[in-house]
Amino acid sequence: MTAADPGSIEEICSKTWKPLYLFVYFKVQNRQEAEDITQETYVKAMSYLLSGKVAPNKYIAFLRAVAHNLLRDGWRKKQRSGAEVAIDAIQPKDYATENPAESSIQRQTLEDALMQLSREQRTVIELRIIQGYSVAETARFMNLKEESIRVMQHRALRKLAELLKGYE
Repeated sequence: MTAADPGSIEEICSKTWKPLYLFVYFKVQNRQEAEDITQETYVKAMSYLLSGKVAPNKYIAFLRAVAHNLLRDGWRKKQRSGAEVAIDAIQPKDYATENPAESSIQRQTLEDALMQLSREQRTVIELRIIQGYSVAETARFMNLKEESIRVMQHRALRKLAELLKGYE
């Protein structure tokens, strides 16, 4: 196949679209998103495929690698953007307590629940949530991998939620 052959693009797509689409769909579990990523994969990869730099028997592996990179880019963008919060919609009076004793009880309840977590879990909660450090910074402080910090934070928050339910 050469770039001059008008059927080459159609031939590449017809031979590779189904396994590529299934690969992407398995990752995203959403038909519309899988179609969009599959299409974007072809747009990104087609000139490279037509240049002859990839052997025809390696097309699907190459396309999967391109799709995987697109998926990673999308996940990174979502992770960086975080959750949207409408600051203007939050009314501090709705969340403030008028009774200082109640506030003190809530603080003590939270401290009691935190003390029931492991030392590492408390440290992750303190660094990530209370002090606002990033996952990378927290990982450096604790000499752990970022993935370990994410898992530890998730488990700590889940356990903390269970403990706080008991105080209600």
